[in-house]
Amino acid sequence: MDDIAQKLAISKKTLYAHFPNKETLVRDCVFHFFDHVTTEISRISKDASNPIAELYDIKLFMMQKIKNEKISPQFQLKKFYPEIFSELQKKQMSFMVQRMSNSLEKGVSMGLFRSNLNIPFTARLYFNGMMGIKNQHLFPAEMFQHSQLMTDYLEYHVRAICTEAGIALFNSFENHAHD
Repeated sequence: MDDIAQKLAISKKTLYAHFPNKETLVRDCVFHFFDHVTTEISRISKDASNPIAELYDIKLFMMQKIKNEKISPQFQLKKFYPEIFSELQKKQMSFMVQRMSNSLEKGVSMGLFRSNLNIPFTARLYFNGMMGIKNQHLFPAEMFQHSQLMTDYLEYHVRAICTEAGIALFNSFENHAHD
């Protein structure tokens, strides 16, 4: 709290007037950031011309948000504030499974995703994979760059669910990324 007060150029007393303890400050910051990210993802989803563009644009947005991270903040949150971490994970799952389910349904209706997809399963599998690549025990930062993990996971996911038309569209995004 001393460091935060100093960085903000306010007294610790003023900081404590707004946040009775460090846990309250952490909770407010975590869920403020969560709200920012979910609002932006919802905007990207609404504006995307198709679900593959949506996934690609969300990946770019998230890579921008985490570009300089060496260790996932969620790893630290889990270690120091397990209750906040658990609450965040529930909110993330609820948001992402609903968002992904909508995207999958749209992709199936557009002929980009396979018609035989089990949408509830696939949406949860996608969420689990996104959380899994943040796991420092499975993917240590010394071995894996997080932005590359996101790129590799997106490709793995999209190639598993796409029709030939969807793969062709995805390849066009990948080809432009390498230009």
